[in-house]
Amino acid sequence: MSHIAVERNRRRQMNEHLRSLRSLTPCFYIKRGDQASIIGGVIEFIKELQQLVQVLESKKRRKTLNRPSFPYDHQTLEPSILAATATTNATTRVPFSRIENLMSTSTFKEVGACCNSPHANVEAKISGSNVVLRVVSRRISGQLVRIISVLEKLSFQVLHLNISSMEETVLYFFVVKVHILHLHMKT
Repeated sequence: MSHIAVERNRRRQMNEHLRSLRSLTPCFYIKRGDQASIIGGVIEFIKELQQLVQVLESKKRRKTLNRPSFPYDHQTLEPSILAATATTNATTRVPFSRIENLMSTSTFKEVGACCNSPHANVEAKISGSNVVLRVVSRRISGQLVRIISVLEKLSFQVLHLNISSMEETVLYFFVVKVHILHLHMKT
């Protein structure tokens, strides 16, 4: 094979691998479509998943030691969630489809909030007309359907959903679009 054919084959394989990585990673982790952004987003996503696994493994160890464990030990869950969000640049955590619009506007801002209750830890980040929600809670039958129902009643459109679970704990990542016109009309 000639050097040109070998290089063409290598690039084709690299593009296939990048497409696979991009399809497995939630859209708000990938800033642009270039190789560095895709790989950086995948690394960031894996780090967050590793932190969640560590939290869940420590919770599992506590259960096996027969120590009482509440669904949410805030000393354990809260620092891992905060650490995961503190390592990222908040202004770039928006869905890939919004990047072109964001680059054309210089006044882009993001707002975030957290709510830790006995039932769930909820984190919301608002980026323009999109909201990124992270919900960590004890697994309850029908919970996801109720969450989506409430979001739709609030005129939110679910653009992306990622679910991770281990034993009795579940982590939901939502990217939802806010329909501002509907919100103004309802008030």
